[in-house]
Amino acid sequence: MYLYLQVRAMATQIKMPRQGQSVESCIITKLYMEEGSEVKEGDLLFAYETDKASFEYESEQDGILLKWLFSEGDEVPVLETVCIVGEEGEHVDDERRSGISPRAMRMAEEKGIDISKIKGSGPGGRIIVRDLEGAEKTEKVVSTPADTDEYSDEPLTYIRKIIANSMFRSLQNSAQLTHHLGADARKLLATRDKIKERKGNKGYVNITINDLVCFATIKALAKHPRVNSHLHGETMRLFRNVNLGIAVDTDRGLMVPVIKKADRLSIEALSKEAENLSARCRSGTIDPDILRPEAGSFTVSNLGNYGVEMFTPIINLPQTAILGVNAIVPRPAELGDGVYGFVPYIGLSLTYDHRALDGGEATRFLKQVAEEIENIKIK
Repeated sequence: MYLYLQVRAMATQIKMPRQGQSVESCIITKLYMEEGSEVKEGDLLFAYETDKASFEYESEQDGILLKWLFSEGDEVPVLETVCIVGEEGEHVDDERRSGISPRAMRMAEEKGIDISKIKGSGPGGRIIVRDLEGAEKTEKVVSTPADTDEYSDEPLTYIRKIIANSMFRSLQNSAQLTHHLGADARKLLATRDKIKERKGNKGYVNITINDLVCFATIKALAKHPRVNSHLHGETMRLFRNVNLGIAVDTDRGLMVPVIKKADRLSIEALSKEAENLSARCRSGTIDPDILRPEAGSFTVSNLGNYGVEMFTPIINLPQTAILGVNAIVPRPAELGDGVYGFVPYIGLSLTYDHRALDGGEATRFLKQVAEEIENIKIK
């Protein structure tokens, strides 16, 4: 949609901020003021989100909110004008080519919805996404009246679409293969117990099982640097430091923030940074730039807390591999002198891009991770 605006010099066009170099557009989630409202410096004008984080925009000046150019639910390109603030009575001409938001227009085209029959609920009667969603549901009720009490249709959220497209592209554009291996977790659990005994001491850090596994993985990557890499066409990019991605489950979807130069951190510092990034993901205040797959050189995804014993993680391209961490379960093992018993084992699942790494190389790395876990030592 193109907007033709004639505004006097005093009026200010409020533009959609750029949150990170990788962000091209944002979704407006809430408009806090109506047109004609008095605005004071520091007042909240609107809330918006990227595919990973949420933000709020505060006014930087006093004035009157003269015009909203977008509605709640609209996808707005960064640096595009969202609204205009100026003096009372100041005139703003807003001539649209259509009375429909860009996002709603795309949806109408994709779903084949006749917008001539739609009454808009946005500013000035403008058609927005929720108007089309209502129309779509109405059409389905008419076409399948017998089934309406058996299911409901829910459109994918913005972040879900991003994740879906990313995972699909990953599987379509790489040769992914997964190896599974178990590691004796007795020393891992003993180390965790010793750490918990320090609780209440000055400077205590709650180092988790996942922190310890990440610490062991970083040590293994130092011995197998080709796994700590990106594949760009016919070029392998080998990283001197481990920029470790950690998968975080949030209410808004899966996020993978990156701990930069994780190999330079102590186990305590690694644990603190992992907790900090996880909290910021869940609160929606994470920096979008450290969520880009390109920001990481290797990723760890842990489903062990959910009791998952084996899974196939999907690579964050252009990274060449990702480690899945599974639940700790008892397995029969030889204890020595012909004695057998049950030993706790932690499952490890390595998915790698076979274009970049051979099976033997990937297996040796996975075995190294297991050995680092089985012999883990921290001060």
